[in-house]
Amino acid sequence: MKEQTIGLYAKRLAEHGYVVVVYDSSYQGESGGEPRLLEDPSTRVEDARCAADFLTTLPFVDPDRMGVYGICAGGGYAISVAQTEHRFKAVATVSAAPMGESSRAFMGHQVPASEHVATLEMVAKQRTAEARGGERLYAPFVPEKLEDIDENTPDMLREGYDYYRTPRGAHPNSKGRFLLTSMDRMLAFSVFDRIPDFLTQPMLLIAGSKADTKLWSDQAYELSQGPKELFVVEGATHIAMYDTPEYVDQAITEMVKFFAIL
Repeated sequence: MKEQTIGLYAKRLAEHGYVVVVYDSSYQGESGGEPRLLEDPSTRVEDARCAADFLTTLPFVDPDRMGVYGICAGGGYAISVAQTEHRFKAVATVSAAPMGESSRAFMGHQVPASEHVATLEMVAKQRTAEARGGERLYAPFVPEKLEDIDENTPDMLREGYDYYRTPRGAHPNSKGRFLLTSMDRMLAFSVFDRIPDFLTQPMLLIAGSKADTKLWSDQAYELSQGPKELFVVEGATHIAMYDTPEYVDQAITEMVKFFAIL
């Protein structure tokens, strides 16, 4: 949601003189699209292209000096769109989590293909049920209740509850779940496949040293053949990078320095 961490970073960047566009993705929040809460990676990438279209219509924006940034899944989508949308001359991410790769793995641990096939078969049955008028089903991306958290819950999900389900970061438009039938699109998507070939723009990857998701920033850094920088925020976890002042301050400082190349 634009009112959550992405909006905080936008405000901070605007304080440094940048024109920043934030928006609710298609099917989410105040944006249109049906069915609601569909997570369609390809549409997410197209949303970013449309943001570039919009920026080029503004008389106070130089269309040759545009960049893109994203946080969490948005970081993965920022990397994805930059590969083929070269109006974006630089890309920055914070706590990047590539939707396809992270859907096929759990906290970096690969899940057997047989389990993914079982998920796809479940999605197929659910799509048929919905086509016949059945109830839509949803999957939470963070625990829904405090009782759902135990000693085996990964830090990112534990802290995700604290951010998305409490006054810290909760917003009425942020439901903390996605349409179950999104899984076929999510499993088939890839952010990393074409990084070595198509991502020629400078890239800044920011990740906390204690983040469950830092491995994705490490992988993107290794894959990129273009100008690149990996900035590690000591002591920060994935979610802490969303709104913890001492960590956000460091990220903004690096992003401002980085986007000065535009």
